[in-house]
Amino acid sequence: MYVVELDQSKRLLVISAAQRVTAEQAKRTAQRVRELLENVAPGFRVLADFRWLDSMDSAAARHLAEIMDALAEKQVASVTRVMPDPHKDIGLNILSQFHYGPKIKITTFETLADALQSLCDNP
Repeated sequence: MYVVELDQSKRLLVISAAQRVTAEQAKRTAQRVRELLENVAPGFRVLADFRWLDSMDSAAARHLAEIMDALAEKQVASVTRVMPDPHKDIGLNILSQFHYGPKIKITTFETLADALQSLCDNP
């Protein structure tokens, strides 16, 4: 399951993944991200929360790449990830190398508190 929210006032897109994510859910999420970003100016930030992720279908990888491409095209400033278990990385680090440019700052934290603190410290 995916949930996507946009806080316009904070220029923050929040993407949360929980339980088992299917390829179809990832596909719908990629479409939703594109819709939400239509009128967003460059320089926004992303918080990707994977605390409750149990597993993801391997076929979802191409849709994750689509999400990353959409973020890069809209000139995301930074991506902050919450990944408590590095074994559940699901290939995000590898995909990031191909779909984000060198100007996009990517940080990963084990806790949501640390991720939020980082976002507050680096507006």
